[in-house]
Amino acid sequence: MRTTKAIPAKIFSQNELLMEVKRWRLKNKKIVFTNGVFDILHEGHIASLSEAASYGDVLIVGVNTDASVKRLKGESRPVNPQGARALLLAALVMTDAIILFEEDTPKDLIAAILPDVLVKGGDYTIDQIAGAKEVIAAGGEVKIAAILEGISTTAIIEKMKNN
Repeated sequence: MRTTKAIPAKIFSQNELLMEVKRWRLKNKKIVFTNGVFDILHEGHIASLSEAASYGDVLIVGVNTDASVKRLKGESRPVNPQGARALLLAALVMTDAIILFEEDTPKDLIAAILPDVLVKGGDYTIDQIAGAKEVIAAGGEVKIAAILEGISTTAIIEKMKNN
């Protein structure tokens, strides 16, 4: 039987994460950061997280808190609470660290971490991505991960409502 004790250990506070980032940098690990709500985990999330992980050695995933999601997506969201969303992401093989953030964007968190690669899924342009300017100014790069067409949390919720 496999142990699951390592799963919650991948969920960090900001101070804990910044210490871990220092350790990874001492080991010359290439650090990648991505973020999102990840309300109902689906194959589109797995695809974008897998792509993000392919850009480096360590994948940090920033997750909007419940309060942040409500501000961004409305009172009916999130469907799943922040602790459950963080735990599901921590259980994925491609993730190394999960961190919750209260703000509407992770710009300050990204500026504190300064990942080597910042990845955002979707149809953003680099100038629309929170933290992109800071990462580029520090010598890092920004990538836009492909999205799987027709697959979204909103579409899943609508399908559930209509069935």
